[in-house]
Amino acid sequence: MPERAPSAGRAEGRDLTRLSAMLMELDDLLVTCMRCGFCMAVCPVYGATMKESDVTRGKLALLNNLAHNLIRDAGSVNDKLNRCLLCGSCQANCPSGVKIMDIYLRARSIVTGYLGLSPAKKLIFRGILRRPGLFNALLALSGSLQGLFLREASKYAGTCRAPLLSPFIGDRHIPRLASTPFHSSRPYLDTPSGKSGLRVAFFPGCLSDKIFPEVAEASIKALQKHGVGIFMPAGQACCGIPALASGERASYDDLLRHNLRLFTGRNFDYLLTPCGTCTATIKEFWPKTQERRGEEEKTQILELSSKTLDISAFLVDVLKVELPPAGTGGRTVTYHDSCHLKKSLGVSEQPRRILKSLPGFNFKEMPEADRCCGSGGSFTLSHYDLSTDIGKRKRDNIVSVEAETVAAGCPACMLQIKDMLSRSGDKVEVRHVMELYAATMY
Repeated sequence: MPERAPSAGRAEGRDLTRLSAMLMELDDLLVTCMRCGFCMAVCPVYGATMKESDVTRGKLALLNNLAHNLIRDAGSVNDKLNRCLLCGSCQANCPSGVKIMDIYLRARSIVTGYLGLSPAKKLIFRGILRRPGLFNALLALSGSLQGLFLREASKYAGTCRAPLLSPFIGDRHIPRLASTPFHSSRPYLDTPSGKSGLRVAFFPGCLSDKIFPEVAEASIKALQKHGVGIFMPAGQACCGIPALASGERASYDDLLRHNLRLFTGRNFDYLLTPCGTCTATIKEFWPKTQERRGEEEKTQILELSSKTLDISAFLVDVLKVELPPAGTGGRTVTYHDSCHLKKSLGVSEQPRRILKSLPGFNFKEMPEADRCCGSGGSFTLSHYDLSTDIGKRKRDNIVSVEAETVAAGCPACMLQIKDMLSRSGDKVEVRHVMELYAATMY
């Protein structure tokens, strides 16, 4: 049975024992922070609010006495911890090498274990997300009814407004759910390797499955073009990052184990995803959250994570596909560095090499290409005004280079950038790197 979170405001019995152990582990991680303030220059939330409590240094000071602060005002601790995009900018620039992402994820688990989940999050994480079949069915039903609620906002950004839903989502500009999700058009793949001699597993991720199936299709097209065999099991679930980021470890563990069973014991050389967040979750976060797992499961996780790659890194670094310089002229395309791709995985030059080779396009670097777009997954849902303030800076940088197309390697970033460009009335299309590559392959 999945482990239940304690009721709001109380953690009892074995939960108190586990929380106490987690607090001690957190203390061990916190001691290396020198409070130097380097994080202030790179934190997008602090850059928008200029509040000390919003920068990493301020949050770590709060966590230094977490047990006392939880008892005194658990709600305030929770609010301050959640005012973070988990973009990793602070960790990537920390001179002391503080494992800030590990600290935040552990702290959120502690706070959620103490407070419990809100009814809405219980419904989403425990009732829907951890049941892939139900999740798919509900999204399919929503897709069939969306015409009743959505009105076109921008054909360039491919977004709509939902006036009837404005009490819940505000004036957010969103893309439509796919009329045919990727898992419906391609429920399963199992093909042998071709001329490349390689066979990969493919993990499309939730957004590429349900909102951007063209991203997953482009990825499959590119792999098949280069003679790569593909194993894609049916029934894949979310990678687990929304639950993990919310401190809901029971649902996260269920999702991890579900996906692990699908891929373990199958013959493939790499596991590829077109989503920077999914790649970082499987490669970085799955191995870091093993404290409650058996040795066999730990071995399986480490083996799978060691094979996991972003698809653009696979094309450039492993396949070493021929990428001749593009000619001059054509549509101006720029590139947004998704935080998890660059800061967690070091994938930055590979997508640029692909974009610079595309016929009919002229690549132009935007200012602050690696600054967070303000999405942060659920952050944009719970802190939309702050997310928008951060996102407008990204929009301004895109427009400053007169881009006609902006490419990204993470569908979550694509959602955020579409919203920002659409609300500003900009005639800029948002595409995944693989979409552009597949469309121009010889």
